[in-house]
Amino acid sequence: MTGKAIFAAMSAIVGLCAGAEAQSNPRYVQFSPSATKGALYSPDAGPVSNVAFLAIHRTSNFMNMIGNRELAKRGFIALGMNPRSDNNEAIVDFENVALDIKQGVEYLRKQPGVTKVVLIGFSGGGPATSFYQATAEQGVSFCRGPAKLTQCSDALKDLPKADGLFLLDAHPGNTINALRSLNPAVIDENNPEKIDPALDPFSPANGFNSAGHSVYAPEFLDRYFKAQATRMNRLIDRAQSIKADVAAGRASTTDDAPFIVFRNRARLMDFSMTVHPGSTRPQKLIKDDGSISTEVVTSVRVPLTQNAHLDKTLSNGTMFLSLTSFLSANAIRANDSMVDIDWCSSNNSTPCALRQINIPILIAAMGAHYFIADNEIHYDVSASKDKDYVVIEGAVHGQTGCEPCSKVTGRSYANATKNLYDYVAKWAAAGRFN
Repeated sequence: MTGKAIFAAMSAIVGLCAGAEAQSNPRYVQFSPSATKGALYSPDAGPVSNVAFLAIHRTSNFMNMIGNRELAKRGFIALGMNPRSDNNEAIVDFENVALDIKQGVEYLRKQPGVTKVVLIGFSGGGPATSFYQATAEQGVSFCRGPAKLTQCSDALKDLPKADGLFLLDAHPGNTINALRSLNPAVIDENNPEKIDPALDPFSPANGFNSAGHSVYAPEFLDRYFKAQATRMNRLIDRAQSIKADVAAGRASTTDDAPFIVFRNRARLMDFSMTVHPGSTRPQKLIKDDGSISTEVVTSVRVPLTQNAHLDKTLSNGTMFLSLTSFLSANAIRANDSMVDIDWCSSNNSTPCALRQINIPILIAAMGAHYFIADNEIHYDVSASKDKDYVVIEGAVHGQTGCEPCSKVTGRSYANATKNLYDYVAKWAAAGRFN
């Protein structure tokens, strides 16, 4: 190829890329408090749907979430938001995220042509958006009560209801993630080096494989999951005791207190593919060629062996929290971390909220992650009469194709993102939001 031809080809590629980016030219939006902000994505050309999407999380930056661009390319307005506790878990007061979502819903309803708003619950956005909608539909009685670890305020009265909910590889709750990530071998919270060897998930004697997939005996798993619940309940009791001391003036602070949790990178699903391996029954699977099959879906994820190292680190294996952020967004009562959880003891609980939500719901799980089974549970417990569940073959949690998985399976997952958002666009345009 001549130099001129090469230049022409490169120019064409650049032009195509620029055209694609033009479909996602966001406008900055400032909300109150000042930490709450957003980016509004609108189609640059063609008809614009009356349906707008809102993506938000408890702490993450969703202003550049991949779905915003993909939805704009397909004719939808999308608002990606940062909450008031942007990138700071320690200042989270979970129930207040509903106030940020409220602002986003009200803002979208003021956009020309928008008549319907769909909340996107991506990852930890799942418990945030489902909590919002359940409170909007049921009132503050939903987020209060003696069984709740934290209570919502009157500020959450009369929240404007959204019209649809898109759970995008949503997890069951940051609380459940925290529960399942606790290393239950820790005996003493003041000295996390003291562990019970019989519960050590990183011991080869118990089934850990530092070079790949770990396999644990059923008896170990049963003890392990129960011990995780025991440790979580112990941490909750400790936090509530410190909170009582703060309220009584017996602590060094008067409003809140620091709360640190060591050893929290022991989620077996990360390195054991037999824990929550996939769906429990046939579900819809969008294959890479765009076809849809109905089958028992097994995750194609690969093990993360670095957890054995990360669990002992300060930067990746330790939660730096306050009493408020722990109790409101990182704690939940349980007897077993997998099958016996008191779902409604926390407001940060997707399965609890879904039982109270009646708007149309689309649930999509990523086929190269470990939330397939959890999202099947979300589908089962949802009270909505208009609900759908689908798995995207070979998609990682970030909604792109899994390259390491392809090396194992020998299959390409290059179309994962396109397949996901083509399906979302068809769902939103199917007449339910007319």
